[in-house]
Amino acid sequence: MRPVHEHSHCRFSAETAFVFRMRRILHVDMDAFFAAIEVLRRPELAGLPLVVGGRGDPHERGVVSAASYEARKYGIRSAMPLRTALRLCPHAVFLAVDYEEYSRVSAVIKGLLSKFSPIIEDAGIDEAYLDISESELPSEAVASAIKQEIRQATGLTCSIGIAPNKLLAKIASDLDKPDGLTVVEQAEVEKRIWPLPARMLPGVGPKTEARLKRLGIHTVGALAEQPLEKLVELFGPAHGGWLYEAARGRDERPLVTHWEPRSMGHETTFQRDVSDWQPLARILGRLVRGIATQMRQEGYVGRTVTVKVRYADFETHTHEKTLEEPTDDADAIRGAAFECFARFGMEKAVRLIGVRVGDLRKPAEPTTARPPAS
Repeated sequence: MRPVHEHSHCRFSAETAFVFRMRRILHVDMDAFFAAIEVLRRPELAGLPLVVGGRGDPHERGVVSAASYEARKYGIRSAMPLRTALRLCPHAVFLAVDYEEYSRVSAVIKGLLSKFSPIIEDAGIDEAYLDISESELPSEAVASAIKQEIRQATGLTCSIGIAPNKLLAKIASDLDKPDGLTVVEQAEVEKRIWPLPARMLPGVGPKTEARLKRLGIHTVGALAEQPLEKLVELFGPAHGGWLYEAARGRDERPLVTHWEPRSMGHETTFQRDVSDWQPLARILGRLVRGIATQMRQEGYVGRTVTVKVRYADFETHTHEKTLEEPTDDADAIRGAAFECFARFGMEKAVRLIGVRVGDLRKPAEPTTARPPAS
């Protein structure tokens, strides 16, 4: 994703650091969002370990989309295979994902947030950042009012972090869940943030965490002790530089109030591995139609078509074709997709197939010339 409009209080002058230091950013994070909605619809599930994912059948392929706090006590986490969740907690209640309902509730919440600030970054279906630097009300008063309105409108709770930047606000919102309200000041980073596990830093995923642990770096404070040169050498200029700044609680990113997609894609995971070319071709055609329809509805044309195949042994390959001109025409996209599909070997059964259209732009936008793929 790329931002096309950004808001920042930054002035490119000597006052820049002061202005950033005075920012007041709220991170609003709904508590176990999907699971909480399901409990509202079925109060008898309150207090039970609840797992939301796939079609609600833990014996099928699928991953955990959300887990109640009761389920998390058993080690169940988002993106975990449903079968693993079942093994960890055999008596858990499994429910199918209802994105339509979750999206509806999310829209209600985002509408409420717009009453408190015109500067909002939508960070996902269950979270958002607000810049309340211009508000005359104390930060805690704004956060309390947000929590109250969300609860009254939806029956749901949220946790809110308040800080001078997005990084600290996000960490703060996770420190006292559920239904928390936590303030972290820049001056408190050494005392409150450095003792935390390095994994708490946004941008430290499982792979980065594993590499840090191999280096003996387990906490944010230990990461902050590392020289910039070492982190850049280990993780590259961008990621290494981010880790260096993040460990010190520094983050000058503005709130991004609007995003334009770089690509659109659909994929399907089969409940049973597929070895026959014909059903795969039918599914691929259906995925292409869905993407083309979405592109037309949202007013985009695209140029690069990529097909992904994941085999039964989880080996994953992609093939790509670049069209001569950007388009939203289903036939043109289908032709490129099937040209890519023909390049895959069918010696092994397939568990997933997907297609993506990239280099998206609005038709009126100029495009940079790029030679088509051979």
